[in-house]
Amino acid sequence: MIRRLLLAASLAIPLCSFAALPIPPEVAARSYVVFDAQSGQTLASANADTHIEPASLTKLMTAYLSFKAVKEGRLKLEQQLPVSIKAWKSEGSRMFLDIKVPAKVDDLLKGMIVQSGNDACVVLAESIAGSEEAFAVMMNAQAQKMGLANTHFANSAGLPDAQQYTTANDLAKLSQAIIRDFPEFYPIYAMKSFTYNKIKQDNRNLLLYRDPDVDGLKTGHTASAGYNLVATSKRGGRRVISVVTGTTGMEERARESAKLLDWALLNFETPRLFAARQAIAKVPVYKGVAPEVTVGFAADQYISVPQGKAAEIKQEVSLKKHMIAPLAAGQEVGRVRLSLDGQALAEYPLTVLDAVSEGSWWRRLVDTIRLWFA
Repeated sequence: MIRRLLLAASLAIPLCSFAALPIPPEVAARSYVVFDAQSGQTLASANADTHIEPASLTKLMTAYLSFKAVKEGRLKLEQQLPVSIKAWKSEGSRMFLDIKVPAKVDDLLKGMIVQSGNDACVVLAESIAGSEEAFAVMMNAQAQKMGLANTHFANSAGLPDAQQYTTANDLAKLSQAIIRDFPEFYPIYAMKSFTYNKIKQDNRNLLLYRDPDVDGLKTGHTASAGYNLVATSKRGGRRVISVVTGTTGMEERARESAKLLDWALLNFETPRLFAARQAIAKVPVYKGVAPEVTVGFAADQYISVPQGKAAEIKQEVSLKKHMIAPLAAGQEVGRVRLSLDGQALAEYPLTVLDAVSEGSWWRRLVDTIRLWFA
């Protein structure tokens, strides 16, 4: 089993960088990745950029676009959608829609996620894009927007297709986007069962029944893909996401996923290094309406390091020598470099928190003279 460990937000560190690097467990899977959702760091992986058949993990993107349609008002949860012949005849897992009875969007979302209903996917796809083929175009556009460079979709449900593929890394990024962008819908992934048309079906994610910290995310299976699982656990304020593909059964994918989640939560910590809009420095400004500018980060900044190492992280701030107005909010004006045990750990851009516009002609003149001697 190939092992790889990355400990950087923007900078990969070689395995020898730290004296006591946590060793990942052996994972019986074709590919896997375990990912810290707050820091955005991969903690361990194997074959994570190798193309795999997603099977029903395809429904993660179908769900993302469906949530987006509801959030933007193009669909409403109580809206009744017609069930087409194509949806009614869907192969594989279904929520057992009735072609004569329109289905509520709210029920379709639950049927797609909890029951893994292929028929629900087709109804949602057709309602959002007009056809499943047009919806696949939307799926690929969204994948490109997310930076899922090794992903391509051909249908909404995950039925086998030579043009439908993804990777463990891309699935981790997609899962993180669902959790981040649609917290109002995310609790559906923790539902253990859903009943529709008087038929109760249980969620196939066995970890939901075994670990109270696990609250998602999605299973997938076909004969050619094997048994796949994207699982996520939130414990002590930290959230980690695991992707395991190509295992031999439901029990195996649950067991291997649990290994990764527990290992990541026990062996790493993810401190918040900088708070959103926290002033890292106040720097003099030339030719501006204000005498100085505040620099920092627009969002919270986290980093994952081995347990017990957070207090040893060292910071080095470098700033642009002369700040000259106008300065726009979000404009990069410096960098923060982090190191641990004498090795480079990560590097973040420092940005302007509040814009500084150009000052009066007198201020510009005075500061031009000051700059001659600076």
